[in-house]
Amino acid sequence: MKVGDITQVLEKFAPLRIQEDWDNSGLLIGSPDDAVHGILVGFDCTPGLIEEAVEKGCDMVVTHHPLIFKGIRCIHSEDPVGAAVMLAVRHGVAVYAAHTTADKVIAGVSGAMARRLSLQNVSILVPEEDGTVGLGCIGDFPEPMTGAEALKYVQEKFGLKLIRSSKPLETPIRRVALLGGSGGGEMGLACSKGAQLYITADVSYHNFFTPEGFMVMDIGHFESEVEIVDIFLAEIRKNFPTFASYKSAVLDRSNPVHYFGL
Repeated sequence: MKVGDITQVLEKFAPLRIQEDWDNSGLLIGSPDDAVHGILVGFDCTPGLIEEAVEKGCDMVVTHHPLIFKGIRCIHSEDPVGAAVMLAVRHGVAVYAAHTTADKVIAGVSGAMARRLSLQNVSILVPEEDGTVGLGCIGDFPEPMTGAEALKYVQEKFGLKLIRSSKPLETPIRRVALLGGSGGGEMGLACSKGAQLYITADVSYHNFFTPEGFMVMDIGHFESEVEIVDIFLAEIRKNFPTFASYKSAVLDRSNPVHYFGL
């Protein structure tokens, strides 16, 4: 097996051509011609993930967030990005990321959120091309519910410790928009498309002052996107059922955001 065989499968699922201009999805370390004997799938490419890959005999890691995102001025072991790059190169571990590419396919991040909430009549929130790709989703709850009921429902379905929310609506909510990760910029669009509730992450303080009849929930960046790890793994195993592929054993503890006092 070669790195290129794996990237071909991932890019059929989430094509590189649809990534955002500012993104850095794709093969970040390694060559398509490098041999692969095992793959480890995680969420963020940390030094710990590279070490876990080496321990498992994996010479490729696949993550959602890119290891190399903005420009790197130096590479040294005291910086987490530099340390991960050094470890990957030293041990011959190829590094691949599918970031906004996986955000913009309906089978990816936001689609997974919609499926978790059993939304109906789901379509893409910010459609591109022929409407089959784009950021976010919009759909309907199976049954209308109040804001308080929606908070409990979302918390249960995502297994959340907490939710940051605007004032809960007392009127029934049916139409819901979703965007995994940092989706504050699309809040106005969600509202204009008839959503009564918008679920995303990294919402700034002032965005919690919502218009009448509109509610926003911030469920956490990691929490909104982490299901993509299982989706990547399923794609790899579907195409290479006998190949050594693993989900990071420490994924549940890899969220860099810690909640104190819960």
